[in-house]
Amino acid sequence: MLNTTENIIDNAASILLEEASALNDAAQRLKTNPASREGYQEAIYLMFKSLDAGGKVVVTGVGKSGKIGEKIVATMLSTGTCATFLHPVEALHGDLGTVQPNDVVLALSFSGNTEELLMLLPSLKHRNIPVIGLCGNPNSKLSRECAAWIDGFVKREAGGSIPAPTSSTTLTLALGDALALTLAKLRTFTTDGFALNHPGGSLGRRLLLKVKDIYINSSKVACVSPKTSLDVIIMEMTKHPKGSGVMVLDDDDLNLDEDNQTRDISLFPSPPLSETSSLNEYECQKQNRIVGVITHGDIHRILKASTREGIFQIRAMDIMSQHPIVFEQEGLASEAIATMQEKNIPLLPVINGDKDWVGVVTLKDLQELF
Repeated sequence: MLNTTENIIDNAASILLEEASALNDAAQRLKTNPASREGYQEAIYLMFKSLDAGGKVVVTGVGKSGKIGEKIVATMLSTGTCATFLHPVEALHGDLGTVQPNDVVLALSFSGNTEELLMLLPSLKHRNIPVIGLCGNPNSKLSRECAAWIDGFVKREAGGSIPAPTSSTTLTLALGDALALTLAKLRTFTTDGFALNHPGGSLGRRLLLKVKDIYINSSKVACVSPKTSLDVIIMEMTKHPKGSGVMVLDDDDLNLDEDNQTRDISLFPSPPLSETSSLNEYECQKQNRIVGVITHGDIHRILKASTREGIFQIRAMDIMSQHPIVFEQEGLASEAIATMQEKNIPLLPVINGDKDWVGVVTLKDLQELF
């Protein structure tokens, strides 16, 4: 009786160990037992032959086996194997048309004598469809009549006296994973293929999402010339908050410091009115070579360090980070966030194949995605 916390924990651990033991026993049989080895090898051969001919793996099962079968199909699909689930009862009432000439059927039944599955065998045999039986009884009717038998035997179910499928369904699920991954490796399925099948979710984003899919367009990012005054820089940053900073774009008549050092702002007189304006959208598109980046942190630091009078003399060239790191739009978003985290920078200017600036990607946006 589970009347203490210790009893509950011990019971849970015991169930896990029993199921782990069932998996270990099956793995040892697969390595050493001739029937287990031959059955698995033949099953892989039949599946590979079917897929190579343009067919699919049709998984079928009733009850708990059916639920496990649906998960096996999901794993196969995500790892590049064309598969579908077919409920045996529905198959008997018309859905058997799902099975096509080059297909192979994977039938799941621990007993190997499930009536609904056995009723399908004559029709499948008439269509010359090979059947792979994954079951725990090598002497069952399914095992005797299938083209390949996968050893799914377990000594007992975990949980003691409670008659629920546990170890048997866990082993079936694990064998399904083994089949899916073995087929994936035989067919040279890679992480690129996995990503293509997972466009949503963090796995898909990490493996597939490119910077060009999520960057903020340059029209929505503040951009100024190197001679733009600090008050206009702050105004532009306020008008374009999504960009998390300001891009300083090329000015042909400006010679920037080669040593990347911030110049003494006292050397620069207050800029004329014509030089205090920001670049309009046309100018941003025309002058698309980035010479510097100004972040919120740069603004905060200069405001703290400068006198009230000196603030009006500060221009973009005085506070920008020169020669900023840029990122190709075809690059992976996961690589972009890794770069920003490594360099401790809040944003990356994005360039196209012609090295023109097209937008920015921010650390904040990528952190929300990943």
